[in-house]
Amino acid sequence: MEIINRITYKPSPVNGGYTDTILNVDLSEGAISPVGLPPQFKDTYVGGRGYALKLIWDGTTAETRYDSPENILVMAGGPLCSEPWFPGSGKFIIGTISPLTDTFIDSNIGGHFAPLLKLCGFDALAVTGIADRDVVLIVDADAGVIELAEAPSFGEEIDEGALTYGDALIKEVNNGLLDENVAATTTGIGAVNTRFGIVNSLFYDRRRERLRAKQAGRGGTGTVMRRKGLRGVVVRANAARLKANQPVNEKGVKAAGAGLKQVISKVDPKQLRLGAWGTTGLVEYMDKFHILPVENYQYGQDERAKKVFGDIFEKRYFGHQFPDGCYTGCNLACAKGAEDVLLEHGPWAGKRVGIDGPEYETAGAVTAMGIFDPQFVMEFNWYCDQYGLDTISMGVTAAFLMECFQRGYLTTEDVGYPLDWGNVESVDRLLQETARGEGFGKICGQGVLRSKDWVAKRYAAGTGKNKAAVLDELNKFAMEVKGLEFSMYGTKESLAQQGGYGFALKGPQHDEAWLIFIDQVYKELPTFEDKAKALKWFPLIRTWFNAVGLCKLPWIDVRHPEAAETDNPAQNRPTLAYYVDYINATTGSDKNLQDILDDSERLYLLQKMINLRHGKGTRESDRIPLRAMGPAFINEYESRSEHYEQWLNDHSGGKAIPPDPADRLELLIQLRQEAYERLCDAVYSEKGFRPDGVPLPETLERTGLLDKQAADLLSRYDIVDERRKLSN
Repeated sequence: MEIINRITYKPSPVNGGYTDTILNVDLSEGAISPVGLPPQFKDTYVGGRGYALKLIWDGTTAETRYDSPENILVMAGGPLCSEPWFPGSGKFIIGTISPLTDTFIDSNIGGHFAPLLKLCGFDALAVTGIADRDVVLIVDADAGVIELAEAPSFGEEIDEGALTYGDALIKEVNNGLLDENVAATTTGIGAVNTRFGIVNSLFYDRRRERLRAKQAGRGGTGTVMRRKGLRGVVVRANAARLKANQPVNEKGVKAAGAGLKQVISKVDPKQLRLGAWGTTGLVEYMDKFHILPVENYQYGQDERAKKVFGDIFEKRYFGHQFPDGCYTGCNLACAKGAEDVLLEHGPWAGKRVGIDGPEYETAGAVTAMGIFDPQFVMEFNWYCDQYGLDTISMGVTAAFLMECFQRGYLTTEDVGYPLDWGNVESVDRLLQETARGEGFGKICGQGVLRSKDWVAKRYAAGTGKNKAAVLDELNKFAMEVKGLEFSMYGTKESLAQQGGYGFALKGPQHDEAWLIFIDQVYKELPTFEDKAKALKWFPLIRTWFNAVGLCKLPWIDVRHPEAAETDNPAQNRPTLAYYVDYINATTGSDKNLQDILDDSERLYLLQKMINLRHGKGTRESDRIPLRAMGPAFINEYESRSEHYEQWLNDHSGGKAIPPDPADRLELLIQLRQEAYERLCDAVYSEKGFRPDGVPLPETLERTGLLDKQAADLLSRYDIVDERRKLSN
């Protein structure tokens, strides 16, 4: 490899979960700069998502787009990332300005990369600029060297894949070896040709004797990485993992971790069985309660769904394998994988590969295209990882285009082949074309928002219809908000989850507010007030997980037996007590749960301000497609007519219910839309926002965010802070 720049350095030591140092890399200049942070930085911005938000708030403007040189790609863990004594501690985030939403996006990812980056002396990596050729970054704590080098080539078949390239790159850097002290982030050819490219986090699994992969899937982080010319990042550190955070109170960390591990071992086998099935076990639950996305979210249940239940994946792919965690010490072990899977489709057909996953979201992306084949779920999973494509955005965009085909907005001539529900051959072809930027894949690779505009323009031109009118029809079933595709939960029967998607700052991704189980299944949010309060509280606690470097599943998907005895079982506060103990023991703080929520609210509001700056922060941006509220077309209504008729009887408020099904559908839509608008009013009030979704000055001031930049931004929305006006 040709070295572009090389510096020697001494890794900053970890103390209480932090190194207080970040690594800045400017690819335009080829510059490498370790930068120390003041002590108050971590107190204010915590880590992970918080660090990314602050760096991007300060370093970008309203004009910054994903491909702007000043756009920043941040990889950051947090103070609780990197501790085998505590479950789920390998998480980090990748944050940037998104190619899909044109505002801040961050995606949560597991593996060993962030723990090793911290052992290399850095709490975060921040990359700016655009290289004039493909490059790789190597951070080697053992040698005390950081290198920026021209990306090596290993041949076309290897180079196009995130998985194959990462394997070859690590061996190139690490004397031909794979081991647990080296990890990498890479992406593939799909990230070059689409707006929803992912970043893979690659780490060595000594029991499987191969690299495993976890993904930062949402919002196009991999697309930004490849646009910058960054082909991969390798980190190496041969240091002890136990006590890697150098906690202030070692005994406290061990006690908190032991307590949570005990709950997981006792409870998970009786609840969701994540240790056996991974998150594929959710398919059965979602199908049972009409939540599984089928044929672009038209339906929530299908008799074919049993073919892709969790037990099928356990028997065919997972059952004889090892316990799998994203990081050392996690006994939830839900990161499933399979070995020696024979591929049947695509250019790798006939080859045997190891496959990591699938997660529930990938299975749901496949059922959204009307396919119920576990083998194709596995292959779809592998090809998307290899090419660097988000399985959610790929599946939802394909499903939208398939419905356009079904409803006559696209023809075989437009696509080049039929896009029928359940057509594996067509979906595989579309996947391959999308990854390579060929044929109709060029349209699919733009995501739902932009492909919707293409379809409307083409259909209007061919029929003489008004494009705006066509867009109104497409908007009914185009499953995106703010430019991001919906993750895989049908929300027709959960007003709380409708809000969870609509108000989500990054777009409709469940990691900000996954309320569908506690609302629709457990019925734990019965009142309007309950839903509004949950839509403030849950995004805040979830923001904290993404700031400190922890997985949420041991908290949200493994309910502590004592939670039922509390005032709010859905919050699972007995488990949250372990997390409070963990942060205090690690950092030496003395926080309670409310302190944690206050820290998170500051970060949440900072993200809201970035959205406002980029034009995605008002009520208009929080509106959701009709299909997210209820049936958009008569076929959906008639598929559950008895259910919807009962709902109308219960919620019509004395209005006469018309006899004609089409008129009943119209009334149902009206009532659902009215409920969502009332929810907006209630949630904005709960969060301290105006009715248009803009934060009030006193809300920002209370969290210490009302600086000049924030005040200037609010002034654009006709907000005048009289106290600041007088003081100036």
